[in-house]
Amino acid sequence: MKFGEQLKANLLPAWRFYYMDYDDLKASLNGGKHGEAFTEKDEAAFVEKLERELDRVADFRHIKGDELIRRVQHCEATATSILQDKTSEQVEENETALQRLQQEIECITAEVTELSRFVRLNYSGFMKILKKHDKRTSYKLKPMFMVRLSSRPFYVEPFDAVILRLSHLFDTVRHRGRRDADVAAAEAAQVASSGQFVRRTTKYWVHPDNVTEVKCLILQYLPVLVFNAGRGRNPDPAISSVYFDNASFELYNGRLEKTEGAQAIRVRWYGGMDQTEMFVERKTHHEDWTGETSVKTRFAIKEKYVNAYLKGEYDLEHSLAKDIAKGRRTEEQVAQTRELAQEVQQTIAEKNLRPMLRTFYNRTAFQLPGDARVRISLDTDLAMIREDDGIEDDGVTRAGDNWRRMDIGSTVDSFKNLPASEICRFPYAVLEVKLQTQTGATPPDWVTALTESDLVEACPKFGKFVHGIATLLESRVSLLPFWLPQMDDALRERTFHGFGGAPAGADAASRGRRARPWRRSGSQPRGGGAEDASGLLDSDGDDDADVDDDDEGAARPLLSHWLRRRRAERDAGGSMAGSLAGSASNLSTRGRAVTAATRKRIATPVRVEPKVFFANERTFLSWLHFCIVLGSLALGLLNFGDTAGKLAGVVFTGVAMLFMAYALWIYQWRAQKIRAREAGGYDDRIGPTVLVCVLFVAIMLNFYFKFVAEPEMAGLMYSLAVKGRPL
Repeated sequence: MKFGEQLKANLLPAWRFYYMDYDDLKASLNGGKHGEAFTEKDEAAFVEKLERELDRVADFRHIKGDELIRRVQHCEATATSILQDKTSEQVEENETALQRLQQEIECITAEVTELSRFVRLNYSGFMKILKKHDKRTSYKLKPMFMVRLSSRPFYVEPFDAVILRLSHLFDTVRHRGRRDADVAAAEAAQVASSGQFVRRTTKYWVHPDNVTEVKCLILQYLPVLVFNAGRGRNPDPAISSVYFDNASFELYNGRLEKTEGAQAIRVRWYGGMDQTEMFVERKTHHEDWTGETSVKTRFAIKEKYVNAYLKGEYDLEHSLAKDIAKGRRTEEQVAQTRELAQEVQQTIAEKNLRPMLRTFYNRTAFQLPGDARVRISLDTDLAMIREDDGIEDDGVTRAGDNWRRMDIGSTVDSFKNLPASEICRFPYAVLEVKLQTQTGATPPDWVTALTESDLVEACPKFGKFVHGIATLLESRVSLLPFWLPQMDDALRERTFHGFGGAPAGADAASRGRRARPWRRSGSQPRGGGAEDASGLLDSDGDDDADVDDDDEGAARPLLSHWLRRRRAERDAGGSMAGSLAGSASNLSTRGRAVTAATRKRIATPVRVEPKVFFANERTFLSWLHFCIVLGSLALGLLNFGDTAGKLAGVVFTGVAMLFMAYALWIYQWRAQKIRAREAGGYDDRIGPTVLVCVLFVAIMLNFYFKFVAEPEMAGLMYSLAVKGRPL
């Protein structure tokens, strides 16, 4: 589908006159295709028209945004007025008014989503028309117009403030003004008294174009969780973490393979580089069959003590003593913190851990305060940055003697000057859904509708630390995560049906319009169109089949940093014969596949349950049972048989002992493969075949001893006795 048609199909009919006139701008270029007749006068007219389109789009974005804020303010005032009137005469009228208010809030939420899509479509249109202009004419307009576009940045103004206020409104109307904590405590107590819980955590990728829509969907059911609101904490805080590992990447391999007891150690802080409170955290993975759940433990430490702590020169006794003296912690809590701090310090020393990677992202959390049954977090602007010194002997000093590098801050803008080899900007947002449900119960319907919708792409076992190491230090590791080959694929074209269409109060035309959050590049044949930062296909002609790889101010194309770098090496005749994207087709049924081009193993998730170990034990016991029966038969022949029986007993004893040893070996071999999470190759074709052959030979020998050898020996003995010779 051409972009002009794509724009018409996705625009909101009520706002159609405020979108850029892409077809008119495109028609202005048709006369000057390939620069043949595009004069300076034509260029001036085109620039003037482009300026008018930009002014119209930017003005509408600002006016509509202000209108939505004023409507939110009106809803807040109305809700306060209704909930303050608690007279019995007004109960029914107030309930009706609250229902109308909820419809208005839903309508505002729908318009916020539409405005986000409006911004995305128009920005994409400007990028495409500039690209088309520079290709078809001899004038290079894009660099100059990007400066003009930056002066009217309608595409960078966030919706977070209005989303937060809508979240509060939804929660106020939903609970009729009762405090979130009170409602959550009552609901949690009711569920807690009903039995055991099942805790599940799943992760999904969300295209940046769909982030606002996903937020608007979630806030209708869960409020935005604001930490330390009284202290002015940002409701969408920046979170930075420095991860530790050693030169052999022991922690990386453990987290990637999900081995029992695998750890991740990091130092985390919230906000900017001026924060004085840090958190040393340890995440420990436990297999399901152990009966334990994976845990994350942490303790606070002042930033000025971090270096000394990592070197083993500082303990927490002074701060722990102060906590006890002030009554902030119990003796048991202090003992647990002391034990954790000592264990982490010991692990760092024994494994020679050092700073390896920093992750940065902005997190929006959705949760009822005091109720952890449903917790959803959405991480945006995710970036991974190298913190190591000399891992690849490149001579670059990043952190030096400090535990973190100080040449960058804790904002997206502070990463602009980093070279591409030191930073990986993840192209998607990461949605994490944590559910705590009663055993046998199903998650809430709205959660199921969201996670099964086309707005998100499931990526189980995704890890920021693992992805950062695999992309930035790929040449140093031999095992790569399974999701890397998927990074070249986009999310599908989406139609979201999970919430029953547009909210009440939305425009009638918008209710019937099919939502198209994003089209997957693979939904049409490769090469059928270019793909810009917005993810919309541009198939206006064969001359636009190339990909615009560097739209200033736009998100990068949906290829991981690793893939871009490896493709560049491939095109330059590097040592790598093919990119990892091609290795997806080489994945075998085994848990780890070795690609012929890269010799890198791909770690695919393999679930190992206790019944797998038990099945191996049952197989071993079955073989052992057969050997015992055969051995008992052999002992009977040896003790009570005649000459032929004793000879057969010797043979059967050897067979029984042979297969006892073989059964033990095959049991250990399978157990080792299960522990290593290898997904196939457990069948044994040799053992049963050899067993049948050996038993056949043993039985034939038994017949031989009984009917051939024994008569011959009896005749020999008789002849010797007749001749008077002693036996």
